[in-house]
Amino acid sequence: MGESQISNLKSQIFLVGFMASGKSTVGPVLAAKLNRAFIDLDPLIEARAGCTVAELFASEGEERFREIEMETLRQVTLGEPAAIAPGGGAIKRSENRELMAQRGITIWLDAPFELCWRRIQRDAAVRPLAANLEEARERYENRLQYYRQAAIHIAIDDSQTPDEIAEAIIDHIRNAGISENTGISENTGISENTGISENTGISEMREKDD
Repeated sequence: MGESQISNLKSQIFLVGFMASGKSTVGPVLAAKLNRAFIDLDPLIEARAGCTVAELFASEGEERFREIEMETLRQVTLGEPAAIAPGGGAIKRSENRELMAQRGITIWLDAPFELCWRRIQRDAAVRPLAANLEEARERYENRLQYYRQAAIHIAIDDSQTPDEIAEAIIDHIRNAGISENTGISENTGISENTGISENTGISEMREKDD
């Protein structure tokens, strides 16, 4: 599959992973290479709620945030093909996982917790679900079972640039092929729940997803 064919894909591309894994940094680079929009879900949620994510958590709680997140994700998947970055916890809801599987291809930015935590500590963004190391690590470990269900796995370290990560994602998509529903062709041997991985790496970068 050539890059022009990839650019014309009708499937949505979902970048999933823990907070500070690189979704909001790699996403715009990937989108530009594929001639599609990049959609970071958190700013849309903030616009819809009329407050920041941190303020929404404080005033209405995580459950309300997740409801708005699910509604927003459903809405953006109905639009033109894009590279979409849901929040780090969106994948915990079965409705979100089913929606992403139906509408496109999920790509896990598999950054180790230690790397994510270093970025979180450097970042000025307020993260309600990462108040301390122990709480953040517990959330990371609890979400791994869901991240591992992504169709494509990209192992992350601190050695490569966002551009190189985007190219690695494109290579995986090209090699896997795209089917109408899931984004993965049946003849590749890659199942939606198994995924594939490669030590691709990523540079130290700021990331603001929840």
